[in-house]
Amino acid sequence: MTPMLECRAVEVAYGPVQILFGVDMEVADGEIVALLGTNGAGKSTLLKAISGLVDPIGGQIVFDGQDITHTSAVKSARMGIVQVPGGKAVFPTLTVAEHFKAGTWMFAKEDPADVDARVQEVLERFPRLRERWDQMAGNMSGGEQQQLALGMAFVAQPKLLIIDELSLGLAPTVVEKLLEIVRKIHDQGCTIILVEQSVNVALTVASRAYFMEKGEVRFSGPTEELLERGDILRSVFLEGAAGGTSMDSKASAAPVLAKDEGGGPILAVDGLTKRFGGITAVDDVSFTLDPGQILGLIGPNGAGKTTIFDLLSGHLPLDRGRIDFRGVDVTDMSAPKRAALGLGRSFQDARIFPSMTVAENVAIGLERHIEVRDHIAALLNLPAAQESEEDVAFTVEDLIELMNLGAFRDKFVAELSTGSRRIVDLAMAIAHDPTVLILDEPSSGIAQRETEALGPLLRRIQRETGCAMLVIEHDMPLITSVSDEIIALELGAVVTRGAPGDVLSDPRVISAYLGGDIDVIHRSGSSKEAATRQPSRPRPLRATRA
Repeated sequence: MTPMLECRAVEVAYGPVQILFGVDMEVADGEIVALLGTNGAGKSTLLKAISGLVDPIGGQIVFDGQDITHTSAVKSARMGIVQVPGGKAVFPTLTVAEHFKAGTWMFAKEDPADVDARVQEVLERFPRLRERWDQMAGNMSGGEQQQLALGMAFVAQPKLLIIDELSLGLAPTVVEKLLEIVRKIHDQGCTIILVEQSVNVALTVASRAYFMEKGEVRFSGPTEELLERGDILRSVFLEGAAGGTSMDSKASAAPVLAKDEGGGPILAVDGLTKRFGGITAVDDVSFTLDPGQILGLIGPNGAGKTTIFDLLSGHLPLDRGRIDFRGVDVTDMSAPKRAALGLGRSFQDARIFPSMTVAENVAIGLERHIEVRDHIAALLNLPAAQESEEDVAFTVEDLIELMNLGAFRDKFVAELSTGSRRIVDLAMAIAHDPTVLILDEPSSGIAQRETEALGPLLRRIQRETGCAMLVIEHDMPLITSVSDEIIALELGAVVTRGAPGDVLSDPRVISAYLGGDIDVIHRSGSSKEAATRQPSRPRPLRATRA
């Protein structure tokens, strides 16, 4: 097959920091290639170089017979290179309709009926976008925003479609539909590069794969050969989500040290309701969370999961309902006051400070535990202030070690990959030492090896800190391995609640959320060998020095 894209010894640097080191990649016309690798391996940087978003410092990139090494992003798009970036890829203040209008900017001279037909095809695949047609993208769920970004790429009729993190933030049924669209685009003659953290999702559609680590290509070849490379799969894609932490093993786990242990629930939600205009995002939701419990929330994109978290943490006002936290009515309490009571929260998009280092971000998470807040004592460097700062520094080092962030300790967050930022965000949430920890898709953007280590880590954190957890997650092996119970949501309402096995076998959950592609559902993979492998146990958290 004729090469459509050739990358020859490509090198890219951000200032003094070099990211790519002599990367070679070749993609044939009409081929689907998976680009895999660890967090921070340089995958997204390579895609940006191909799309003209960064200028390589060395090497050559040839597309469709033309040298595009230093070509601008606009010219690359006109040539037919379309990229769907990882993470947020939409404009929050534009409506869905305006996004599709912007997405067809290159087809102003084309027959409007043909353009509209492509838009309608996307809306048929993703009916939520039709429902949100006149709404601003910023008011949509993370998964719906991802669908919108992918839909815009579809209507652009690319020659080369580059998708960074295909399944990021998407429910299994949506990923399944998306894979159908990817196949359809491919059948129309489009060449595709697919970057994925889930090896199963990537290899479902790709015939050939490249694997990157530390800015270099370690493997290239047919996907079946990659599956035989145990050294690579173990280094990044350890099979068996949360191996050694199955539901059966929970009974023999160490006792949970629950905070505020008493007779009643630590969090009680009654009649939670939220409307955005004429759309009811959360519809009369009620549930309780007991001390030390891990409760999972699942549901299709747009089911109201993140909105519930925003209501619980005080970032959105209720239209109706009541929230009791630690026996206190916090319904009308501000987000900072709820946080001060011990309600911790992570976000889908890792809301951390890009111009600060990893260590500085983690230190900010410890703010509510600082004992000495006297500015004069700090100015004069009095012993009490020194000891307080040393305790913070000590705990920061512990958390960095626990989360395997040592290599990034002094790097600015802006320099990190999406997955690494997610891990920093989780470290900050843990530093808060919450009584209830709310985690919104903790595995989103994290490489499969880290995802599979995340289950045991969350259980360990829960045991060490004694906090209860509410977890939104689309990775089924992960959420079932860590949750004591699961709540399934659809259209803002509770469908069912119960043990993970019972919820996932509920016909309503299967039809509305899980779909039928087992490779998509079991995104992390599994094997008998992995199921018996015990993950390494991280060191316990220490709040202060001994």
